[in-house]
Amino acid sequence: MLLLQNARIASENSPTLLEGDVLIVEGKIQDVGNNLAIPEGARVIDARGRILMPAMFDAHVHFRAPGFENKETITTGSEAAINGGVTGVVMMPNTRPAIDSAAVVATVLESAERKSRIPVYTSGCVTKDRQGKELAEIDGMRALGVKMLTDDGDTTSDPAVLLRAMQYATEFGMFFASHCEVPELAGPRSLNEGVMSYRLGIKGSPACAEEIIIDRDIRLARAAGAHIHIQHVSSKLGMETIRWWKSRGDVKVTAEVAPHHLLFTDEHIGDYDTNYKMNPPLRTQADCDALLEGLKEGVFDLIATDHAPHTPFEKAQDFISAPNGITGLETALVSLYHFFVRPGKFGWDLVVKRYSAEPRRLMGLPVPTIEVGQPADCVLFDTEAETTFTKEFMKSKSQNTPFINQTLNGRVDMVILGTEILLER
Repeated sequence: MLLLQNARIASENSPTLLEGDVLIVEGKIQDVGNNLAIPEGARVIDARGRILMPAMFDAHVHFRAPGFENKETITTGSEAAINGGVTGVVMMPNTRPAIDSAAVVATVLESAERKSRIPVYTSGCVTKDRQGKELAEIDGMRALGVKMLTDDGDTTSDPAVLLRAMQYATEFGMFFASHCEVPELAGPRSLNEGVMSYRLGIKGSPACAEEIIIDRDIRLARAAGAHIHIQHVSSKLGMETIRWWKSRGDVKVTAEVAPHHLLFTDEHIGDYDTNYKMNPPLRTQADCDALLEGLKEGVFDLIATDHAPHTPFEKAQDFISAPNGITGLETALVSLYHFFVRPGKFGWDLVVKRYSAEPRRLMGLPVPTIEVGQPADCVLFDTEAETTFTKEFMKSKSQNTPFINQTLNGRVDMVILGTEILLER
């Protein structure tokens, strides 16, 4: 038994925090109220001033297994998730071998069952080995619980193949997540095409390389009657394209935005800092501002980190040669508080809705709440504490993040899942 006293309880349904006590018994919330009696044998924690909310869920992570365990493993990735207040993730299939068949899905899920303390789900490829030519073993993956299909990291280049996949898999209740770019336009994908790319002397990737495929894939989904989910949107016009399609009401489209596309611009790259190199690239302040408005408006259904670990050796290469991607699981919740909730740009209700509830709804999973009868799946967050993202603090195998050695306001103090306290500081 665990009694959390005087917590400020956050939910997706109200910007107002409800102060009260929460009693957890045998992994379920037994009572919520003020001045609850302390049951005999219960552990009591004074949560005064701290936020108690449903734990986060990240629908876009790269755990690099199988094939790239030098960057991340299911164990280190899931521990990084817990460290950031996340109790469920969806892995992307751009592994080696690619997750494109029932056999690979079974291997990955069995490994996750043994190596992770939180639920780990996986997406599956649209095409075999993500080559964009032949459909992957879609029905076999569906039988093992795969709901999301994506050739993440690569656009499914042949629209006829993607349309056929949509027509086929939609019948099984599956949906498609789209990494949007025209490879021929995106070029080396090092950074946004604009003032900074010219200043640094590096060929840039224009936003239209992303925006063209956003529109194309939504049109294909409309033709097929499919559900399309647009990943890691980075540009103002991309957001506006999604908004326009949603306003029509004749296609099921959802979309996600990553914290780094809300927080950083191409100007942060500075002296060729590869911790700011990602795909799609960081764009301009005008794009950041538009994405934030899109998140608050509901154009973006969810926040997802696109957690993408790389080794220090890889990120130490020159800016053009270094791989795209940054880690995000451990920094997302704290950075969202520090840069947005604390200064009043949005509230805890948006964080809970977009980074806890809606990602689970996307995957057809139960949504945790701090209510009587619900399973305990929650985070205790201290708004008065600080977090310094040192190498020693990080649980990920890689620390390729712009926040390395930085201190931000806010700290994940406790993560509870069922009968287990997964993290306690």
